[in-house]
Amino acid sequence: MSFTLGAAPHRLMFLAGTLQALLAMGFWMSVMGVRAGLWPATAWPLFAALPPAWWHAEVMLAGVLGFFICGFILTAGPRWQGQGDLPPTRYLPAFGLLAGGALGVWLALVLPWLLAPSLFLASSGLAVVAITLAGVARQPAAGHEHIACASLALTLGAAGLALLATFALNILDAGAARLGIGLLLWGFVLPIFLVVTHRMLPFFTGSALTGYVARRPSWALRLLLIASLGHGALDGLGLIFWRGGVDLSAALTALYLSWCWWDARVPGQRMLLVLHGAFAWVGLAFLLFASESAASTLRPGLFGLAPLHALTLGYCSAMLVGMASRVVLGHSGRPIVAEGTMWWAFWLMQVTALLRVASDLLAAPLLPWLASGCWLVAFGGWVWHYAPLLWQPRRDGRPG
Repeated sequence: MSFTLGAAPHRLMFLAGTLQALLAMGFWMSVMGVRAGLWPATAWPLFAALPPAWWHAEVMLAGVLGFFICGFILTAGPRWQGQGDLPPTRYLPAFGLLAGGALGVWLALVLPWLLAPSLFLASSGLAVVAITLAGVARQPAAGHEHIACASLALTLGAAGLALLATFALNILDAGAARLGIGLLLWGFVLPIFLVVTHRMLPFFTGSALTGYVARRPSWALRLLLIASLGHGALDGLGLIFWRGGVDLSAALTALYLSWCWWDARVPGQRMLLVLHGAFAWVGLAFLLFASESAASTLRPGLFGLAPLHALTLGYCSAMLVGMASRVVLGHSGRPIVAEGTMWWAFWLMQVTALLRVASDLLAAPLLPWLASGCWLVAFGGWVWHYAPLLWQPRRDGRPG
């Protein structure tokens, strides 16, 4: 098993991400249960100095999605540049740093002094991946934009974790921690997801539908990436109203891409419908952000975290199910089809997103707990079916 797990970047990274996801959402479900009044709170020493929501944001963005991002991009990135697979020496050190950091963040719940060194470890892991991708991007290929943007996003993610670490050391104030979390979402996770979607969704659609014309307008990706960074910057400065123009432009661009990439035959292909359906949340989420900006002068906080959860749950979590399924199936030598487990995991993620958005709009304290439970069931089912493929040899006997 150990040799097989190290045979390709996505194997170890995805397995670590699945374990992190189950632990993180199970833990957060218990926190949501406390907020809903279902049971008494547990006094975790770390939360005396760090708000639970900040810890949750770091674990989900860097500790869960970070593993999946690194696994995917280290596996697919070299192929984008027409290169062979990376040798283990190019990704195992990064995995060790990320895994050590993730473990330390969990131990910090009872040993708070571990938080800063653990975050620095994880930051170093993302930096190593960023350097690796920068080297890949320098190799001759038809285009460098996607891989170069991914490398830059990983660098911003590493910077975000470093800022959180300096806050944990009491070197910088809470503003640095908020900036760090902002960089993790708006500078790292969302840009990577947008880059991968822009690169892969038209390709996957074209490979499944004959006669499909894959279009990847570069201006649309650049605008979305600028909008992501701009949203994060304006949000960090508290300029919610002025953020509206950025959000509206991102919404219209995302909706245009949804239309541009759509084909009437997509509903007949479950795998494609999952990917297209997940991306549709981007336009909706930014429309909610734009509406929030418009209402900010009269009713601040009217939307709560609804736009954010539309983006992270509706888009990121659902897209994770679709992209990870395709990678695991394709790199295990199995047919790339959306069987029942993946199909129901996707739809349960849609229910999760709707529950979480509704909980913010309706201020219903029980709905976040139900949403976290729904997410856990959806992803748990996915893990039960797909995780064993990560340590099993390829069915077709090929390496990787």
